Amino acid sequence: MADKTPTEPGSKAPFATRIDPIKAGLSLEQMHFIKQVEMDQWKKKTVRLRGRNAVTGLAIGALVLGIYGYTFYSVSQETVVEELDEEARRARARGTKTDAN
Repeated sequence: MADKTPTEPGSKAPFATRIDPIKAGLSLEQMHFIKQVEMDQWKKKTVRLRGRNAVTGLAIGALVLGIYGYTFYSVSQETVVEELDEEARRARARGTKTDAN
């Protein structure tokens, strides 16, 4: 994933490596520190993730409400179409019949 070379060519900066805490022989203080740092990182990620989840939930909710509203609007328009169909039937019934009808 990440290359293990320093960011600058002449740099002597150390880079992070993964270790197995059991095999590395760490003291209890070091293990406690590692767990504390992992918990802090987890809390930071959780806050960010919670915000993203909220935005995603609101977007999905808005989409659902939009579809729901449009469905009601469409159904209310059907009464207008039914009225027009009824008027057309009455007009055909009043009109003279030809061979084309």
